Amino acid sequence: MKNIKKHYHIKATPEDIYTALTNPLTIEIWTGATAVMDPVAGTEFSFWDGEITGKNIEMEPGKLIVQEWYFEDEEGMPSEHKSIVTIKLHNDGHSTDVELLHINIPEEAFDNIVDGWDKFYFKPLKELVEE
Repeated sequence: MKNIKKHYHIKATPEDIYTALTNPLTIEIWTGATAVMDPVAGTEFSFWDGEITGKNIEMEPGKLIVQEWYFEDEEGMPSEHKSIVTIKLHNDGHSTDVELLHINIPEEAFDNIVDGWDKFYFKPLKELVEE
């Protein structure tokens, strides 16, 4: 298992970024795909038409998102494996430092996950909220 720790600097408020990460209609705008999200601890979510699924563990508006992400095995069946994603939002005055920690990533998914965070998650999100 592997871990990722990254920082993204986005010229938007922590509240705007939190909303972009937790409002299903906003998520659909920056992903271009169906999203199911209720920003309440204990609720299930899915992004990209179900490509990413999991459960919200801890949600603190404008500050913190902790999620458990689910994976599938080689046959496409739900795996017992779960990883934890923690997103902390730190106000930097005129921008926000988004601190990402994604732990317990399966080796075979690691490169795609790293690429996905950069290209498909934070790049389009940043383009949306910085407009």
